[in-house]
Parts: sequence; C-alpha cells; structure tokens
Amino acid sequence: MARGIGIGDQVAITARVLTRVTEDRVRVSIPGYDFPHSIIDHTKVNRGQQIDLKGEVTRIDENTVTIDLGPLVTVDREKVRLVEKYRPPKRPKALADAPD
Repeated sequence: MARGIGIGDQVAITARVLTRVTEDRVRVSIPGYDFPHSIIDHTKVNRGQQIDLKGEVTRIDENTVTIDLGPLVTVDREKVRLVEKYRPPKRPKALADAPD
C-alpha cells in the first residue's frame, strides 16, 4: 500500500478518536504507534470516529516510515497512504551565466 513513498511526500494515516481532552483538543489512537497523541481539532468529532492525519515523510526504513505530524511519528509502511508526491521546485533559468 505504501509503495513508492519517498522523503518529502505528503502522506495520510487514519487515526481513531479516543476522547476529547479539552474543547479544542482530542486524543487519538494511531495504528502502530504505541504512544498517546493529541491533536488540535476545531470540528466536533465524537469518540470512535476516524480522522485523517496528514504529514510529510522525513525518514524511511525497511518497514517503517517517520512522519512529521508536529512531533515525529514512526509507523509501519502499510499503515500510511500517499496523498501527494514531492516534486522539487523548477528553476526558471540557470543560476550561472551561460557561456558565450
């Protein structure tokens, strides 16, 4: 499922809402990530609903991917899906002068 993912790609992971901590913050469970994680959420999601967390890939190992979701989160490659491939910026012209 996570084939072709590279560093800098935008990926998403589906998390399940556990509880609402405050009015604007919820605690979520990320599959394959064994630590508590809370996110800011201005929508009114309820307990048990699933939400997509999007982030940028910062590191790739054999079976794991590290995603920047605020803090760095390392999960299995099968748990993430590609949203947008990284494309380096294109230069309108060369930085150096062209030879005559």
